[in-house]
This record gives sequence, structure tokens and C-alpha cells, in this order.
Amino acid sequence: MKVLSPRIHGVIDYISVVALALAPTLFGLQGISAMLAYALAAVHLIMTVLTAFPLGLIRLIPLKLHGLVEIIVGVSLVALPWALAGVLDFGNVGRIFYSGFGGVLIAVWLATDYVAEAHTAQA
Repeated sequence: MKVLSPRIHGVIDYISVVALALAPTLFGLQGISAMLAYALAAVHLIMTVLTAFPLGLIRLIPLKLHGLVEIIVGVSLVALPWALAGVLDFGNVGRIFYSGFGGVLIAVWLATDYVAEAHTAQA
């Protein structure tokens, strides 16, 4: 069921940026885990600002493309910290945080009404 409008999706995106930026402090992420959180915060902020939806400021990226990037990142975040555990040290907290955050991205993707884009991008 598509219960999230593009406007609500935008609010969630901005909250996600803040959560990612604060994650190293709040969860004690260090090293690669902290750097990844800051990088994801920056990329997510840029994507949100550039998305063609009500809370996008420049509106260059179609909401459907934004959603495609989010589902790819979401699935990657669920799997990669575990799959790369022997290569990169995310730590237990980092693996749990990124898997959880990836799960949230997937849930938001599943719940967002991307068809409403055409009606609300003008708002």
C-alpha cells in the first residue's frame, strides 16, 4: 500500500540526512562506519535537494529515479556490512545500524506513492 506522499517522503529524507549525520556520535560509529555515515548523509542531502518533489529545492532528479537509487542503496546497506565483514571493519553496532537503516529505506520505498509525483512536483 502506497501511504507516503512525495511530500512526506521528502520530510523522511531530510530526517534521514540528520540521522545519518548524527549516527557516529549517537551510536559510537568509528572508522569506516563513521565515514560511510557522513558520506551517505551528504549524498542523501544532495539527492533530496535535487529531486523533483515538493521539498526538493532545485528539482532536477525525477522522483522515480530518486526512488530507484534509494532501493539500491537500501538493499546494499542491508547486505554489504555483513558480506564485507572480513574486508571492512564496520563493527557490530555499525553492521546493525546500516542493516536497520537499509531496512528503513526499503520500507519507505515500498510505501511511497511515486505516481503522485506528477501532481505534487508543482506544489
